[in-house]
Amino acid sequence: MKAIHWFPGHMAKTRREISENLKMVDAIIELRDARIVNSSANPEIEAITKGKPRIILLNKSDLSDPKTNKQWMNKLKKSDIEVLEVNCLNGQGLKNIKPTLERILKDKHDKMKAKGMINIKTRVMVVGIPNVGKSTFINKIANASITKTGDRPGVTKSKQWIRTKIGIELLDTPGILWPKFENEEVGLKLAFTGAIKDEIMDIEGLGYKLVDELSRIAQEDLMTRYKLTELSEDPLENLDAIGRKRGMMMSGGRIDYNRLCVMLLDEFRGGKIGKISLERPEV
Repeated sequence: MKAIHWFPGHMAKTRREISENLKMVDAIIELRDARIVNSSANPEIEAITKGKPRIILLNKSDLSDPKTNKQWMNKLKKSDIEVLEVNCLNGQGLKNIKPTLERILKDKHDKMKAKGMINIKTRVMVVGIPNVGKSTFINKIANASITKTGDRPGVTKSKQWIRTKIGIELLDTPGILWPKFENEEVGLKLAFTGAIKDEIMDIEGLGYKLVDELSRIAQEDLMTRYKLTELSEDPLENLDAIGRKRGMMMSGGRIDYNRLCVMLLDEFRGGKIGKISLERPEV
């Protein structure tokens, strides 16, 4: 597969907007994909928002390994960074956001109260890479379908303030990737989880790479899901075996690799293969 690059023009604009609007907010909520915590962490967001209190939400935690989630939470937590495990689709873990914000902003709010200020508003910027669940998170917190959502990366296109049912105002920003991935592995993991548009990907090559990855880190899950008795060291043989088990055949006994790889990616992204974390924190 060719190296993966995807940096639409609106993302460069978003990067400028995040920097310009930082002074308007009290804290940052950054969403990451719990399956790829490192790869879904945009280093530009880290640099741009440095110095602001931040909550990292490990979203889609229902799709990743629970033990690995806890390891990530312990590793990422710092004095000015809190980490919460959430599922924005069903709202799991979101009740912890307000008390966490109150805790990390306590000193600031105490100083404001000491000056006689009342009715203090908490404004928060929501950031993250495409398709990590920002719009779903905001809709759940606001208890209304305010922002446009979709399972395609890059749906949210413009800045907007949203009032929420927990008394916090959120500034939504479009998903932002970075212009150049450090290595092929980062790009692949983003593509596996749907952060990069399938339309620009070689789907058959991506499916082959996914089977190769799962054959190494999630052998039992892969074998159980597709009723395989063994795995080969050759990813193509494993791909063929899955194709035959699922009846992904064309005339002449040939495997329909495009249909097969679309199915594999959909089932991985939907958690049907198992609760799989593609990245683990270094010990």
